[in-house]
Amino acid sequence: MSEPVIHVRNLHKFFGRLHVLRDISFDVYPREVVVIIGRSGSGKSTLLRCLNCLEEPSSGEIIVDGIRVCAEDGHVERAFRDAVRDIRLRTGMVFQDFNLFPHLTALENVIEAPVTVKNRPREQAARVGETLLEKVGLLSKRSGGQKQRVAIARALAMEPKVMLFDEPTSALDPELIGEVLDVMKNLAREGTTMIVVSHEMGFARDVADRVVYMDQGVLVEDGPPEQIFSKPTDPRTARFLQKVH
Repeated sequence: MSEPVIHVRNLHKFFGRLHVLRDISFDVYPREVVVIIGRSGSGKSTLLRCLNCLEEPSSGEIIVDGIRVCAEDGHVERAFRDAVRDIRLRTGMVFQDFNLFPHLTALENVIEAPVTVKNRPREQAARVGETLLEKVGLLSKRSGGQKQRVAIARALAMEPKVMLFDEPTSALDPELIGEVLDVMKNLAREGTTMIVVSHEMGFARDVADRVVYMDQGVLVEDGPPEQIFSKPTDPRTARFLQKVH
């Protein structure tokens, strides 16, 4: 088996006295789609934010495509500051509220990072950007569901090793959710490595290679969707699924 793109061991995260992540360990391999489910406040988004260094871990180890961040007793190793840029170059992040630059066009949003961070020539970046907008179905039109698709194209423009999606459909009107999920399904079919925090159980069942259930900061269960949805081994997972169904 190939080396994992993401390796997490004994990850803890505190906000003051609040223990948000409790001894999280898991691996994600190339071309895997991992969907993280659980109640609001279970630590799912905090986990993603630790993976791309938007939050510093309180203790534990994270390795993203060979770049290592290690923390012990609330102190992140000095190399964390140097690792932040390298890890963010390897992880594309899509947020629930888009985080687009409102004063820029769709194409300008997509090419901003390749030009600024990777020093790509603007014309080259624009050609790639137009290809990515076409990939997400937006080359000929630009506007909730459309903004999220622009955000996906912007993340893809940095050629990340793994795409992180934090509730990408939660801020969308119901009629726009499907178009964003369709883009994500296409990415999965193309072999994009993805970690998705989502309440969309149909997407998890149909697209995920693995489903992870989190509760109160604990990784409770991790397995293929047919096992998680049909025969969960932990009663907490079963209770959650009964409620969402």
